[in-house]
Amino acid sequence: MRQDNNFDLLRLILASMVFLVHAYVLSGEKDLAFLLGYVSADFAIKGFFVVSGYLIFRSFESSRSLGDYFDKRLRRIYPAFACVIVLCALAGGFVSSLPWQEYLSPALVRYLAANLVFMNFLAQELPGVFVGNPLQAVNGALWTIKVEVAFYVSVPVIVWSYRRFGVVRVATALYLFSVAYLVGLQTLAEHTGKGYWAVLSRQLPGQLSYFIVGGLFHYHEAALRRWMSKIALLSMAYLFIGNAWLDPVLTPICLGFVVMYFATGLPSLGNFGRLGDISYGVYIIHFPVLQLMVWKGLFARNATSALILSAVLVGVLAVASWHLVEKRWLRKSSHYVIASVPGEGGVR
Repeated sequence: MRQDNNFDLLRLILASMVFLVHAYVLSGEKDLAFLLGYVSADFAIKGFFVVSGYLIFRSFESSRSLGDYFDKRLRRIYPAFACVIVLCALAGGFVSSLPWQEYLSPALVRYLAANLVFMNFLAQELPGVFVGNPLQAVNGALWTIKVEVAFYVSVPVIVWSYRRFGVVRVATALYLFSVAYLVGLQTLAEHTGKGYWAVLSRQLPGQLSYFIVGGLFHYHEAALRRWMSKIALLSMAYLFIGNAWLDPVLTPICLGFVVMYFATGLPSLGNFGRLGDISYGVYIIHFPVLQLMVWKGLFARNATSALILSAVLVGVLAVASWHLVEKRWLRKSSHYVIASVPGEGGVR
């Protein structure tokens, strides 16, 4: 893989897209509705899964052992994740409508316990926190981290299958399984009107097709690169037009080509990791910041000013998270650390 790639910039763009969508969704301010015409959280999250597939399979194949692989994964995501969970729980006591003696309750313990083991769907709210907001979840963006961790765990099994039965054969089977799972559960959601089927459709099997596509770019990069620019152009055209019947089958492939072309096919657009790999911080921090701004009524007063202030605050906190927490837990040889050195490229 080229060292002068655009992964740092790409991840920052994708995280920023999710931030912008959530700014409108959480605030409900009509002045921000125009954002949905330019950015898509769905596109961004699926793009993240494609990038993750490429980089995580690469990380596994370059690891000395299974323990080495999981150690790298744990060091990368968990320290900052745990800090955000704990700090939100502590800050919640100052935001809660309940007195401290009531805030310090089994519900608080349940929030910490569930979120710290990636089960945020079991306890998304803190006692008395954001009760006046349209949505009370403290950090609703964290559901994707659970899926990401599940991908990490599945990679050793997938790679074992690749080595025994062949990459293309196994990848095709997993891809079709993912598509069938997604279509099946979405159909159940439509026919039954039960929202939990839609929620389940977004979990690991439903996102696996994007992860697998990203992984295939790692295993067949040389072959795919010969046709990447042309297929990426056609893929962009398809993503713009779309087709309800073909989308579940073609969208992961098309989005994969667009994302990977931006990351590795275009000339380097600069070392955006020189200030640190802040995209992860932006992603896990932005939701509670936006919720706080909504709770303070800042979006209701002036949505544009609140959006700018939120972006600045999220950026500052993301940089602090990288330098004070994330970077300190990584090995010196980590590509994430190297990405922050001028002139170096960033990969996982």
